[in-house]
Amino acid sequence: MTAPLKYKRLLLKLSGEALMGKQGHGIDMDVVERLAGDVKEAVAAGAEIAIVIGGGNIFRGLQGAAKGMDRATADYMGMLATVMNSLAFQGVLEKLGVPSRVQSAIPMPTVCESYVRPRAMHHLKKGRVVIFAAGTGNPFFTTDTAATLRAVEMGCDAMAKATQVDGVYSADPRKDAGATRYEALGYDEVLARNLQVMDGAAIALARDNRLPVIVFSIEASGNLLKVLRGEARATLVHAAA
Repeated sequence: MTAPLKYKRLLLKLSGEALMGKQGHGIDMDVVERLAGDVKEAVAAGAEIAIVIGGGNIFRGLQGAAKGMDRATADYMGMLATVMNSLAFQGVLEKLGVPSRVQSAIPMPTVCESYVRPRAMHHLKKGRVVIFAAGTGNPFFTTDTAATLRAVEMGCDAMAKATQVDGVYSADPRKDAGATRYEALGYDEVLARNLQVMDGAAIALARDNRLPVIVFSIEASGNLLKVLRGEARATLVHAAA
């Protein structure tokens, strides 16, 4: 018997780096197609899916600022990179027969919809995947914070942060064989231990709104559906009992 969905409405946070696969930069369309296939499977199971994608595979604001560029300008460039990634992802979803919409926090009507909360909610209820682009529309905020904000606004049951490893560790397990893996963590534990789950503002926003954050590996196909059913090997960041 197929397990029921534990999370009906989910926000999936993908890094820009996830889209570039083994390339040094840019978008690997084979990887995008695999990830979009996971989203298609989730939608077919009855889930309502929203997505936020970073832009680090094209441009990262902090790196631009570190090289002498004005931070606000660099962050706006990073937001535009997220729009490019979002359009690429939408294109593959539509190719796979999954209705989707891109909504940008920075209005660009010739390219995609502007972010309007009631319209986004309507799309989700109609079974369309909504991809939120351009972060919060403001500099100095990461896409992690934007993802948490949109998850709260959309009334999502949880946010799933896709990474290259199967949860949160005390150190990078790819570099430290002795790193400890956590099954579950409280928000304040993440902040106190300075664990690199998301930036502090994103964790604090999730904590204040009691939004569960699931950190899982996107490397294996089918993991998103396992997350929705509560079956994935992952770390759950939630309110302490």
